[in-house]
This record gives sequence, structure tokens and C-alpha cells, in this order.
Amino acid sequence: MIRLSLAISCLALSLYGAAPVYGQNSRLPSAASYYDQGRLFIREEDWYAAAESLLECLRLNPAHAEGSASLAECYYALGEFDQALAWTRKARSLARGNLALANLEAFSLIALGRLTEAASVITGVLASEPYNKEALFAAAELDIARGRHGDAVTRYRDAARRYPDDRRLLVSLALVLGSLGEADSARSYIERAIARHPQDYRVYYYAAYLDAKAGRLDTAVKHAESALFFRPGYAPAFSLLASLRYRTGAFEEALGLADKAIGLNRHDISAWYLKGMALIGMGRKADALAVLSTAASIDPHDEFVRAALEDVLFTETNLEDSRRSRWARWHFERGRDYHRRNLIEQSLFEYRRGLRLNPYAPDRREYAELLRIQGYPARYLEELRFMQALGLGDRDTGDALEAYDALLDEALYRRWGVNTAEAAKPHWNIAVFSLASQSSFYHADAGAAASRYIKDILVHERNINPMDTALSQPSFSHAFRQAREAGADYFLIISVSENERDLLVKGELFVGRTGTLAASFSAYRTGTDRLRNAARGIADRLNGSMPFRGELLQYKQGQGLIDKGRADGVENGAAYHVVKRGQALILHEGIGLAYSAGDIVGKLVIDTVDEEVASGAVTRNGFFDRITPGDEIILEPEQGGVPAPEPLADPELRALLRPLRQP
Repeated sequence: MIRLSLAISCLALSLYGAAPVYGQNSRLPSAASYYDQGRLFIREEDWYAAAESLLECLRLNPAHAEGSASLAECYYALGEFDQALAWTRKARSLARGNLALANLEAFSLIALGRLTEAASVITGVLASEPYNKEALFAAAELDIARGRHGDAVTRYRDAARRYPDDRRLLVSLALVLGSLGEADSARSYIERAIARHPQDYRVYYYAAYLDAKAGRLDTAVKHAESALFFRPGYAPAFSLLASLRYRTGAFEEALGLADKAIGLNRHDISAWYLKGMALIGMGRKADALAVLSTAASIDPHDEFVRAALEDVLFTETNLEDSRRSRWARWHFERGRDYHRRNLIEQSLFEYRRGLRLNPYAPDRREYAELLRIQGYPARYLEELRFMQALGLGDRDTGDALEAYDALLDEALYRRWGVNTAEAAKPHWNIAVFSLASQSSFYHADAGAAASRYIKDILVHERNINPMDTALSQPSFSHAFRQAREAGADYFLIISVSENERDLLVKGELFVGRTGTLAASFSAYRTGTDRLRNAARGIADRLNGSMPFRGELLQYKQGQGLIDKGRADGVENGAAYHVVKRGQALILHEGIGLAYSAGDIVGKLVIDTVDEEVASGAVTRNGFFDRITPGDEIILEPEQGGVPAPEPLADPELRALLRPLRQP
């Protein structure tokens, strides 16, 4: 504000000489002059300066309709959509019947997720002007917000036939087609846009993005450089170029670009993140640790920064390193906060993450207490024993250990003489991957970070074994080869789409033997902890899709003990097939097991359920008793298989389309 006031004072002196300004209101800047200045800043995309001028305009003239509308545009560009909506509605009250303002209201409502209200506004505009270009844009963006990308393509194509040279239509079509995987069609439209607008920096920026998405990294670099040639200092192109340098392995150049971005804005967290990733790529892990620690201090809630930092700690420091305990404390504090709010699953995640960093932390006692609260006394007892072995126990720990040891004296697993830690094993081997060609708009290698989170969560799932395979793979064919040679039942490929607020994680599950698609999972999250929550969503859907599969541990006198219990959803009265060991095969497509009726050697009906194991009556199938320990226990899946995923909005696509509103 001071800068602008000084500039205005200097302008007044140059125009009117050195005469005193006070008492001469006609010589003061008017609302109209502030409005004109604001529009100039808008054309330069200096949204903060524009908002400053327009707020001054409206202070002088609160009924300035154009000023209210322009201020709404500024807030929309800055991502303050609630403010954009408020100022748009004020402008509409001052200029009733203005369809341009109605369209801006629709865009703001879409950004806020109020899709029904937006649809009503768009319908009203198109009823008055069926070919209103902005309303057609809004209708297509509404389709995208609803996950109906195909409908959006149809709308854009219809509009492009009417406005064949429109830059925004050509770019929008290219972006949506690119999001659908139609790389060749996307490329044809973006090339048309370049041919018709050869000096438009924005077209080159979007061309660079689409080339990067299609894996044409060299061409993407050239287009990003062209965007910066026509608009030096254009921040999105600068950020994209730095990411491209990182992806092409030019880590020193990526590091230099990140340093320049940090020099312009110390709080540019994406630049700090990219700098840390570039240092990791260069093998400078100690420097990366320092950079990522600084980034995490600037923004403690950027999950990608924290994930990268913790990955370096896991691989480059020993368990006694004080930095591990420092960053583990952050998770323990969050775990306690979630516990106080009775959010047990979230609390468990934080404690597990913290204990992975610092296994010797006394906070393990709180983690054990969470297991007890959840109704897992055997796991609670094992944690107490582990604490005693580490020297973390005290008198209370010893008393609790003695009490629960006595309490579990008649537990089912003890009566059968089974060591649950040795007997319990997951029966689905799943490899988790991300592809190097998939990189998010905001965080490089976002897919790799998400796949690590998911793999860490799956470690604690009793039904799934996340295999020890390299997470990042150069291509699908490499991932398929790795999974098949490692003997994976399935492999999961993770991808991420994000903007500044929202995150969409997708997981495609493929059969390990054949490489055919078995299922697709998606998790859309917004707000804080969106990476963790989306990863949890993918893990939950994957775990829920895997058929029940166990093992007959012991069989005697018509009774059988299996390696699954209450923790796996086993209930009294549940009935299972006993299938000859080694006869159940993974379906060559879809999720499930195939075996013949002749492979079913018996039936098990559960009558006693414990935490980790269960037992029941076994009935043989046929005259001869062919049942032996080691046979598989299988629950037939319900008919219908995995439901088709609901269409979800693509946050990255929406973030890219939003600036196209500007002419």
C-alpha cells in the first residue's frame, strides 16, 4: 500500500506541479483512476497489486460495478474462491443482467464444489444465449468437476467448431484429451493452438505440460523455454522447466533453477522440495536432509516434503541418530492429538510412522495402549514384551505384562500350542510401484511418494504382503517383469494428480502372471493430511477387494485351527471351503481364485474366535479324509466382483484449466 501511495503522489506532483494537494479533492486520484490501474495490473497478471488498486477504488466508490467484478477476478486467480463469489454477487447486484458476471459466479461456485448451484446459473445463461462462449466453458468445467471428462470433450469440440481459432478452446481440448490418455489427439490440438498463436507464452507452457505428460521430455523443455522467451519470469513455466530438468536427470540445472525460485520467494515450498529431490538425485543425501529439514520447518504440513525427508532419514541415518527422534516427536504429538479426539486409526498411523523413525521411543507404551483399546490384548502383550527387551519397561509395564500374560493363559492360540507371530502370515503378495514417467504438477515424483505411503500402510495389513521390490519403475513393462519374476500375485501402479488444495491418488491393480488389469481404485482428498488419507483410502479399498484366504494350521479329531481370527473379520458361524494346498490359482484377469469342485476337500464352520486365530468343526468332502494341515481356507466371494469406481474430478486438470479464463 505504501509503494502504491508513493507512486500516486509522484504522479500527482508531475501533473500538477508542487502546489499543495490538501483542500483540492479534484486533484486526488479518483475511483476511476484506481480502477484503470487495477485493470493494467490484471493484464500483467500481478494479482496482488491489482487487488490493492481495486480495493482502493471500491473504498472511494462502493457502488463501482466494474471494480467489484474485477476484484472478483483477482480473488478467483488467487484461489480465494469464496471471496470471488462474494464480490461477483455484489457486482451482479449493481449490474443486473450482466451475463459475464453470471459466468464468473458459475466458475466460482464450481471451484467451491457447489456444483448444483453452478449448474443452475449456467442453465440460466444458456437459456438466454445458447452459444455464450463463457457459459460453454463453464458447462465443460462443470462436467470435469463431476468427473465426466468425455462430456466435457464433446462440449469443447462443439464450441471449437463454432470458434475454430479460440486459443482457450484448443488448449482446453488438448488438456482434457491428455488427461484421458489420448496423447495423439491432444498433441494435434495443441499444435493447432501454436500455429494460430505462435507468440502466446501460455500456449507454449501448456504444450510443455502435455509433452511432459506424454513422456516427450526434450520437446517439453523446448516449449517451456519458448514460454519463458515470450514471457520472461513466468512462474508456472519456470517451475515446470525446473521439474523437467529434474526428470531428465539434469539435477544440477534443476538445483540452480530451484535456488533462483527460492531467491525470489523464500516461502516457495515446491522449490525447496525440488531442491531437496535434486540433491538426492546427485547423491548429496546430507545436503538434501538439511534442505528438506528447512522446508519442513517452513511448511510442517507439506506431506511430500516430510515424506522425502523421512525417506532420507530411513536410508541414511542409524537408529540412534538424534534427528530421527526429533522428527519422530512430531508424529507422536499428532498421534496423541488424534487419540484425544478418538480418531484411533489416524492415531495408529502417526505412532507407527514415529516408531519407524525411532523404535526406542518411550512413546511405544502409548501405541501399545491403543492396541489394547482396540481389543487386541495379544498384540498389547507382545508390545509390552518388546519394551521390556529394549529396556523401556518400568514397574507399571511389568505389572501390566504379568496381568495380561495371566489373562491370556486360556487363549485359543495357547490351548492349541501355536506361536501366532510365526503362524500369522499374509496370503496375498502384492508389489507396489510408481512409474518414473508419471510426475505431478506440483511435486516431482509424487507417485513415488504416494506408493511409499501405501506400502508402509500395507505392512500392517494382515491380509497383504507388500513385496520388497523397487518402488520406482521406468515403464509398465519393467514393472510387469519385476512383479512376475518376484512371484507377485498382483502389482499395483500408483499415480497422483494434485493442485494446491486437492489430491487424487489412483491405483491400478494388475495380475502378476499376465499383466492384465484386475481393478482400479481412486481416492480423492482435500485439505490437510490429504496424502496420508488418500493413501489410506487406496490401501483400504485394495484390502477390502482381496478375497478371504487363510491356512489350516492344525487338524485333529474333526477340529481345525486357522491362522485368521477376529482381527481378520472371522466370526462364529462363518463357513469356509477347505481347498487342497497348491490347487487354488489366481484368476488370469480380475480379482479372485480359481479351483475345481474336486479340489475342495472339506468344509470348516467356525465356533471359537480369538484375536489372531479361530477354530471350528471340519467336515470332510467325500468318503476319504484328504484334509491335511497347510490346506487353504477360502471364502467364496460374493457375486458381482469389485464395483466400478465412481468418476472423480481430476484436481491437476482443473488447476490447469482455471487460468484459461483469462483472455
